[in-house]
Amino acid sequence: MPSFDVFNGDADGLCALHQLRLAAPCESELVTGVKRDIALLGRVEAGEGDQVTVLDISLDKNRDALLSLLQAGANISYFDHHFAGDIPEHAGLDAHIDTSPDVCTSLLVNHHLGGHFLAWAVTAAFGDNLHAAARVAAIPLGLGEHELERLCVLGECLNYNGYGVSEDDLFFHPAALYRRMQPYADPFAFIADDDAFATLEAGMNDDLAQARGVKAESGSEHAALFLLPNTAWARRVSGVFGNELARDYPDRAHAVAMQLDDGTYRISVRAPLSRKSGADVLCRAFPTGGGRAAAAGINALPESMLEQFSAALISAYS
Repeated sequence: MPSFDVFNGDADGLCALHQLRLAAPCESELVTGVKRDIALLGRVEAGEGDQVTVLDISLDKNRDALLSLLQAGANISYFDHHFAGDIPEHAGLDAHIDTSPDVCTSLLVNHHLGGHFLAWAVTAAFGDNLHAAARVAAIPLGLGEHELERLCVLGECLNYNGYGVSEDDLFFHPAALYRRMQPYADPFAFIADDDAFATLEAGMNDDLAQARGVKAESGSEHAALFLLPNTAWARRVSGVFGNELARDYPDRAHAVAMQLDDGTYRISVRAPLSRKSGADVLCRAFPTGGGRAAAAGINALPESMLEQFSAALISAYS
């Protein structure tokens, strides 16, 4: 029977799939894209007895396609930490969903697998800006500080590669990056042996250097909005820049926005690390918004609603 692996193109989706396939290798069709391309289940044509594995994309955003696949007789394993809404009860659905703010999909997969590929789960948690959770999860590995920092940078690089309006913005298509990771059970071997890591680290550092020169457009002591230009470097760096701001100012919420070619704004929101909540609620109040409590976003905010969003951001975290 055909198998499909459907996964978010960021660090969490990549590392979740990598753990599962290290544990249970199989030939599958990879279905993925840029990080914000999350309506992925609609691309899958699966029927009776086919296996579909879904990783790190919102069930709520893929509900109709999920129900159609279940009705067609597909068997679906679903691991995620985004807002899900009501989870269907169906014999063909095996759901592992936890929206707690200190959980990511790769940590859920790690638990499911009994910790056999923990270093990759730690990498993903760092990439999702869950640094405290990553360090706690890493304790059984007995790593030194330098090794933890290497996993942190790898996670951030994998996450960085997922951001962009289209695949043209990325250094590597997420499916191609997964194929490069695939031979490596040990992330330190991947860092040492595959030049994808060096390429991503150099690109991320260059893009962050430009982003750090941007001043807040508006805000308060508790929330700030940054507007980046509509350039490839800005489209790539918006997520990791927002994560860096969250770590540098843990009591402040941050929104990083850029105006796209069609006039709408793409926005990444980070709740304060001191209270990781509300980002998903804020973003879902606007068209094309969604995400999780600590980190969320809006894909295409109408230009006429930017001031309304800015006011809502400040109000939500005042």
